[in-house]
Amino acid sequence: MAARPTGAWRFRWRSRAVRAAVPNAMALGARITGTDWADGGLTPDDAVAFVGGLKAAGLNYVCVSGGGAVPHVKIPVAPGYQVPMAAKVKAATGLATRAVGLIADPEQAQAIVASGEADFVALARALLDDPRWVWHAAERLGAEISYPPQYARVAAAIWPGAALARPGSAGARSR
Repeated sequence: MAARPTGAWRFRWRSRAVRAAVPNAMALGARITGTDWADGGLTPDDAVAFVGGLKAAGLNYVCVSGGGAVPHVKIPVAPGYQVPMAAKVKAATGLATRAVGLIADPEQAQAIVASGEADFVALARALLDDPRWVWHAAERLGAEISYPPQYARVAAAIWPGAALARPGSAGARSR
């Protein structure tokens, strides 16, 4: 039996094994660290090299995150602070990329995707804070989406209270 690979090679080896087991019709991705923010630590260039291997292993997308891996490191948290890492990985590898990092505003999320910095965004805490974030974002951006029948009564076009509850929504502005 051949020796098992170590480190990044082990991850790539396992990724190939997973890709072989998962039907090609199903997207397969990984969440990686784009930086650990530590002096001499992982950098976005390391992420680019790693993602090249994941792409070769057959993965369809990657989520580029960073932080929390090294204790006591000062992370420069600000809206979209991790987006540049995702943009760098996407530009260098061409692999579909998800951006993270204090993305909470609908216009911000739309701008990240529209500019090509990432193909999609992870909202995490924004969705924990507001489980109906997607509906509210669609209203705010002037998009029409369907609601499940049991929730249709809260759509801004139907419920006058939406203007009070969500003053920034397009439906509320049109009243």
